[in-house]
This record gives sequence, C-alpha cells and structure tokens, in this order.
Amino acid sequence: MSGRWVPERPEDVAAVFAEADFPWWIAGGYAIELAVGRELRAHGDLDVLVLRRDQARVRDFLAGWDLYVADPPGRGELRPWCSGEVLRPPLHDIWCRRTLEAPWSVQLMLDEAEGTQWVSRRAPEVRLPVDRLGRTSETGIPYLAPVVQLFHKAKATREKDETDFEAALPLLDAAACVWLANAINVIAPGHPWLRRLPPVSKT
Repeated sequence: MSGRWVPERPEDVAAVFAEADFPWWIAGGYAIELAVGRELRAHGDLDVLVLRRDQARVRDFLAGWDLYVADPPGRGELRPWCSGEVLRPPLHDIWCRRTLEAPWSVQLMLDEAEGTQWVSRRAPEVRLPVDRLGRTSETGIPYLAPVVQLFHKAKATREKDETDFEAALPLLDAAACVWLANAINVIAPGHPWLRRLPPVSKT
C-alpha cells in the first residue's frame, strides 16, 4: 500500500461523525489515550471501528470521501470501495482520505456482530455485548474499551503495544482483567501479558 498518511485527530473525526446514524468508536492507540486522558506516543494512523452490519450506512455517510479497501487484507493492495458494494469477510480494512489529492487520514475497521453481541473476527468464541464495546471520553468522543483494544493488540505485540498495555492496565477492573486473560489465551496462549492478569478461567 502506498501514499502518505497524515492521521486525523480524534476530535476532528468526532466532528465528521457527529451526525452518524450508526455506532462508531475511535480504536488503536488513540483509544488508549482517550481512556487514560493523556498522550502516550506518536501515531502513524487513526483507526475507527464500525460494525460490518452497518457498512452500507457508513459508505453512504462517507460518500464524499475517497475510500479504498485492502483486498486482500494485509497484502499491500488497495482498490476503490464502490458505492453499493457489500464487503464480506475477510475484507475488513478501509483506507480513507477526504479527497483524491489528500493524504490518507482514517483507517476504517469492520468488526463482526451477532444480535447484541460483538464477535471477534479473529476468534468467534471471543464475544462481548455491543453495549460494552466502547466508552465515551470526557469530551464526548466514543472510543473502543481498553480491554477490547488490548485484546486486538495481543496477537502481534510491538513496542508501542507494550506502552499502551502499561498505560491501560491500571484502568481495568477485576472482571475486565478476567475477560482479557481468557480472550488472549484463545489467540495467543503463553502471551507474556497473561503473567500480569488473573489465571485463565477453565469454564
């Protein structure tokens, strides 16, 4: 994938999505910063998570933007996301810029849901009620709950993910820690973060 990235700020994204008729959450490292209430590090992009079932409304809402889907995911290829096109798994990663000449500024991520349950696209047995998927910052910006964001980061942990884990861990209550430990054990048994979390439940 090519092109220059100049990520939007969370407050700018919140202004764009202020009238959205679907749920959305700032994700990635910015979600952790919104949770802890301070900047932690530099960011190369800005992620926004939406539910796959809302994609038609998302596409219509961003009709004035230049939108490209990573197809196949993670292989370095982009193609336009055409109006009316339904993106099915495994497609989930959409690059967004305000105009054709503008830098990339938002990365949309499509996640799965069944009824009232969010379902991890990496491991369908990992679930959480949709109404517990996010939080709202003091300034009114929706962001992905730290426990869910840390689960996403656990699969291929980088230095920046360690920074985010250390910052977010004190925010997790006992129930969140148990959920995270069980979820990480599904995708990465033996992950070093598990030593900092409660023992994995056997039930």
